[in-house]
Amino acid sequence: MTEGFHHFSDLFDQLGLASDSASIVAFITRHRPLPADLALADAPFWNAAQADFLRQQLAADADWAEKVDALNLALHQPPAG
Repeated sequence: MTEGFHHFSDLFDQLGLASDSASIVAFITRHRPLPADLALADAPFWNAAQADFLRQQLAADADWAEKVDALNLALHQPPAG
């Protein structure tokens, strides 16, 4: 694991997802808003490895946790407009 500062796009790389800006926006747009009572890692669009990674990073307060939190907020936020 690389320690230190990670970009939001790095999280998408780590999850095996397209990580260019347009793909990130499309992913968030397609999957939000998540229900308020649904934990990010429990969302139905993750595979088991992705969900485990998200849970582990938050539980350990690892250096990825900040970006996982940002993704959580983005996916729980209702679309603008």
